[in-house]
Amino acid sequence: MNLLNDPFLTVRYRNGDQQRIVLADIVDPDIVDFAFPRADFTGAAYQFVISVLQTAFAPETLDDWEELYSEPPKKDELQQAFNKIQHAFNLSGDGPLFMQDFEPLLDVKKPSPVSGLLIEAPGGNTLKLNTDHFIKRGGCDHLSLPMAAMALFTLQVNAPSGGQGHRTGIRGGGPLTTLLMPNDKEASLWQKIWLNVLSREEWGYDEPDFYSEQVFPWLGATRQSKNKGTEVYASDVHPLHLYWAMPRRIRLLVDEQPETCALTGELNSASVSKYLTQNYGYNYSGSWWHPLTHYRTNPKKTNEENLSTKGQPGGISYKQWQPLTLMDQENGSHPAMVVQAYTQERFDYLAGAEGFTPRLWAFGYDMDNMKARGWYSAELPLFHCPKALREQLLTHVKQIQNIALEVVWHCRTQIKAAWFEKPADAKGDMSYIDQMFFQQTETAFYQLIQASISHSTSTEFIVPAKEAQKWLSCLRQTALDLFDELVLSGIENGEGKNMKRIAKKRKELSGWLYAGKTVKSFEKEYLSRDKETAS
Repeated sequence: MNLLNDPFLTVRYRNGDQQRIVLADIVDPDIVDFAFPRADFTGAAYQFVISVLQTAFAPETLDDWEELYSEPPKKDELQQAFNKIQHAFNLSGDGPLFMQDFEPLLDVKKPSPVSGLLIEAPGGNTLKLNTDHFIKRGGCDHLSLPMAAMALFTLQVNAPSGGQGHRTGIRGGGPLTTLLMPNDKEASLWQKIWLNVLSREEWGYDEPDFYSEQVFPWLGATRQSKNKGTEVYASDVHPLHLYWAMPRRIRLLVDEQPETCALTGELNSASVSKYLTQNYGYNYSGSWWHPLTHYRTNPKKTNEENLSTKGQPGGISYKQWQPLTLMDQENGSHPAMVVQAYTQERFDYLAGAEGFTPRLWAFGYDMDNMKARGWYSAELPLFHCPKALREQLLTHVKQIQNIALEVVWHCRTQIKAAWFEKPADAKGDMSYIDQMFFQQTETAFYQLIQASISHSTSTEFIVPAKEAQKWLSCLRQTALDLFDELVLSGIENGEGKNMKRIAKKRKELSGWLYAGKTVKSFEKEYLSRDKETAS
């Protein structure tokens, strides 16, 4: 099976039909999305197609990119470009195999069940100790070749630590991926994908050798990493290697007999039930800049490695909106290259498209070392702010978010104090309180940002006093409502309800919400504008 020539990707058409297509079919304007049985496969499918296009069909200039956004290439033209790299995309058969070790790994005596390719599957030690209480073993005994390919790619791009010598991905384990999306969810799949392909004008790199392991690591012997000094740095490979990094040494064992795929329920003539794996594969080290990921640097220690953003408990909310969308050099926050490309130049190119408003899609695993705690996916709005006002926007957004962070901290603290006589000794994850708070105040946050941009002049970013008051009122009411819901109407948390303590803690919370230092500072900054400005 070849992933560029054979039907591999399952897609959804505008009329709701689903079908498996060859990759070059994505130019069909009636195809609007992928249709995979797992959310992580869908995210991986977007990354896979973006990676192929960036590798084999990158536009030379921004003008070229704009033309192809408006008018996709013909299928034959796209397939001709794919033919240049098709030799690297054989999933099965002889020779180098896609995302699989150059060696057949015949020394591995015990194959692993194919379910081990799924990131949330219990690991070998968990199975040995019989501690798979919540995510059970089994349940995925056979995968079709397309599903096995997607499972393999998903693992390689998200690879968490997997025990001794089983390396993490080039962005670390469980990276958060950020993609630009048209606001119209029924926009063509081509437009959704193409928004995240960079022109050579925007991202310059030397011409790649498509037969080199510097681009596709599986085309050559794996650089094994058992010994020191075998780390792989960005300077050792071509920049396109970022898309095709292969930290895990894996060989799929293909069964040439009919089996039903555990994920799709389809009967297939060939499937995968087991695979071979070996440790000490590519050990990526140093600073990398993956075009689809947000990074942080230490402005005070420029020699330190950058760090990619990972999924965290509590999910993705407007708390992450500012770092994911706005460059903040002073604090070392760097949005993904594709996001920067839009905010710097592409807006002017896309402004002519009637009603064009992009969204930011952020998704990824929340990993606790080798364990998947959850999968998060969220869509955040993007607003266009003139370049002259972006520093002001950044300053105001930080202040607007800062008061929300302080309110939720006081809310959570007083809820715990109302629940427990000794709240500092209370155990358990309280992040769900934050999650509830951010969900309930999210709309108000974006309304304030939109209103501020609308009221701003060409030289001054203005946060209207009336809208700022709505924001502050929303934060206060949400904090008090959550307190009442979780303390007065909620579970007694083992200690019973102490109404005297509850009343005291609610009064303390209310007192801070109306007279706290941060609240007073916010009111002084934003609510003291004159009526003319407020209107």
